Amino acid sequence: MRWRYAILGGTAAAAAVTTVHDLTQTRHAIIRNFPIVGHARFFLERFGPELRQYIVTNNDEERPFSRDQRRWVYASSKLENNYFGFGTDNDLENGEGYPIIKHRTFTGPGAATMPHAQEEIVMPCAKVLGAARGRTHAFRPGSVVNISGMSFGSLSGKAIESLNKGAAMAGCLQNTGEGALSPHHRHGGEIVFQIGTSYFGCRDEHGRFDMQRLVDLVQSAPVRAIEVKLSQGAKPGLGGMLPGGKVSKEIAEIRGIPEGVDCASPSRHTVFHDVDSMLDFVEAVAQATGLPVGIKSAVGNLTMWDELVAEMSSGARGVDFVNIDGGEGGTGAAPMIFADSVAYPFRIGFAEVYRRFAAAGIADDVVFVGAGKLGIPENAVVAFALGVDMVNVGREAMMSIGCIQAQKCHTDHCPVGVATQNPRYTRGLDVSLKSVRAANYIRSIRRDLLKVSEAVGVVHPGLIAPRDIDILDGTRVARGLAENYGYDPAWHRLAPQLVKEIEEIMVAQDATTPSEAPA
Repeated sequence: MRWRYAILGGTAAAAAVTTVHDLTQTRHAIIRNFPIVGHARFFLERFGPELRQYIVTNNDEERPFSRDQRRWVYASSKLENNYFGFGTDNDLENGEGYPIIKHRTFTGPGAATMPHAQEEIVMPCAKVLGAARGRTHAFRPGSVVNISGMSFGSLSGKAIESLNKGAAMAGCLQNTGEGALSPHHRHGGEIVFQIGTSYFGCRDEHGRFDMQRLVDLVQSAPVRAIEVKLSQGAKPGLGGMLPGGKVSKEIAEIRGIPEGVDCASPSRHTVFHDVDSMLDFVEAVAQATGLPVGIKSAVGNLTMWDELVAEMSSGARGVDFVNIDGGEGGTGAAPMIFADSVAYPFRIGFAEVYRRFAAAGIADDVVFVGAGKLGIPENAVVAFALGVDMVNVGREAMMSIGCIQAQKCHTDHCPVGVATQNPRYTRGLDVSLKSVRAANYIRSIRRDLLKVSEAVGVVHPGLIAPRDIDILDGTRVARGLAENYGYDPAWHRLAPQLVKEIEEIMVAQDATTPSEAPA
């Protein structure tokens, strides 16, 4: 009998010690928030592939991100081994729409040959943002991979701060989302300020857009560009919604709204009502701030894009960048019908828009940005081949700082403190650790994009062209990307001058070996 009491006592003591350790450690948010029980998550993650092989799903079946995709993000953010062994377990034999990147056997023109492990390579945008329209503060973005619009409110303050510090470390941009520029965005990372339909951060006491407040705001922080959000992939054609449970006192003060009350944004803007008035607004904002100004939108009815291209073809007015968000959905919670069935998926939606600009001969005057599961390297490569100049990462960036795809973003019960305002959960998110992981992830995807570019025979992902990608229909048919999406083979990927500029930038880095690089 005594031995039973001894075992029970020992077990209780071990549980108590483990609980104390779990509550005080800062490395893993899930364990800090759920002591003892949280260890089961890591056990299941470690042995998940073996278990799923027999009783659940395979590595490529889970959605919206498969186990393999999440594993790649997690490993990359921790600088662990993100390679995969024993060949692909994707269903190449029966899958449709599967992209194949066509490597070159011999070195292509100007292809880089940098060391395989080189991660500190600078990979700027191939175009200068705002140059075509002569904006005062035009600039070349320093990274082709940037952090997508995620508001403080949807995400916790610690999550926003982690991403901002990570952006500063990785030299990329962070989009504020429509929820205004908060103190958590002010930790060194450069900002793209998003203007949503509620004009948070730049509105007067009546909720109307206020240009002077916008000017004052962008002058108070390292804001490099302004994005006017028309719609987003998570809920296209529907205004943003922040449930009242997530509207804390701090968020209410920043947005100028009541605390604890659902914050529903209008579905459309009030300062403009068509393409003509939208371009007037864009030019007014650009003139007042000196910054490049662009638009973000999911793609549905194409009339607006036809009108925009027609207006911009005259050269009198125009947007500096176009950010196309795929209808696959994003970080925002939405009614199921909007998440599942409203707006085109990224590849179709982007191709429809890009074709119009390319056919009009003005694609080189616009920086194209893409979003919608493009934080996975193979998706990003296809996006570059279709014509994007930069990709934005949202959910993948969330995973890099601890998101486990619990899909509780809309409930305020995110178990790892990323998409919640509940102190019960946010206490587990350690900013000093997660910011480094966000930076590691950004550097890792840029490294993979660089290596794929080398395999294709070019120096930069912005030079990957439709001819470099085929789309498979199982093992029966392979069609070129251009044919698949209706691109004219005569369209150049970039103007010769733009190609020359980015090749010079990249080749100059290739000439500097790691040992010779400046400290």
